[in-house]
Amino acid sequence: MNVDQGLFVPLILGILEGLTEFLPVSSTGHLLLAGHFFGLSQPATFIVLIQLGAILAVITVYFAKLGLLIRDALTGKAYAWRFALAVILACLPAIVAGVLARDYIQQVIYESPLVICISLVIGGIILLIVDRMPKQEKYDDIYDFPWHMALIVGLFQMLSLIPGVSRSGSTVVGAMLFGATKRSAAEFTFFIALPIMVGAFGYDLYKSRELIDMSLGLNIAIGFAASFVVGAIVVKYLLGFVTKHGFAPFAWWRILVGGAGLVAILAFGR
Repeated sequence: MNVDQGLFVPLILGILEGLTEFLPVSSTGHLLLAGHFFGLSQPATFIVLIQLGAILAVITVYFAKLGLLIRDALTGKAYAWRFALAVILACLPAIVAGVLARDYIQQVIYESPLVICISLVIGGIILLIVDRMPKQEKYDDIYDFPWHMALIVGLFQMLSLIPGVSRSGSTVVGAMLFGATKRSAAEFTFFIALPIMVGAFGYDLYKSRELIDMSLGLNIAIGFAASFVVGAIVVKYLLGFVTKHGFAPFAWWRILVGGAGLVAILAFGR
């Protein structure tokens, strides 16, 4: 790989990460398939670490709202503490499972494009069904999510440890099934992504600290910057899009990408 190609690959992967991290289509699945089918590959550590760029995008877009939450929590406002508890409960299951299963996931499941494609297709079908099924919507404000529903969303989020399932997709489905509107379900995924992905970044950085040399560090920096810029654009406009169009477009995209990948694997042995 020449220098130009080496810089081009992390840039494209960073853009892809920013585009897909907060959409219910599985950013990790897309990144791994891009590596498998098109040779746009980087180490698993790269994939985890550039996600922090997308997280900083959320902080940038929601800076005022996060600041208000922190201020209200420090001044003893009950709603802020309830919401903080809901976020913690929604994050705990995936954090525990991620720590316990990290090595197996990165060394085994990350290497199986068949699993990723099947997950994309099945997840797309489930998302399409849940998006269209009649539901009793009880929660339109993320601050009203009860603790038990947050925990249920957290259990759904555990499924996203399988590449192709999608963290945002699994949490959106769990939230909508238990009474959240489409918009509030999508917005809640932004907030629970913060501790999950910051924790994943720190843990993976610590575990992989001896593997990161100057070349990989430069690639991570490029991917990080690209995911930040593109992620900020996605976060800014996603809620309005979901309110108007729902999640069906993303479901069909999952089915298309996963189906194309399965055809390639079965037809060409790739």
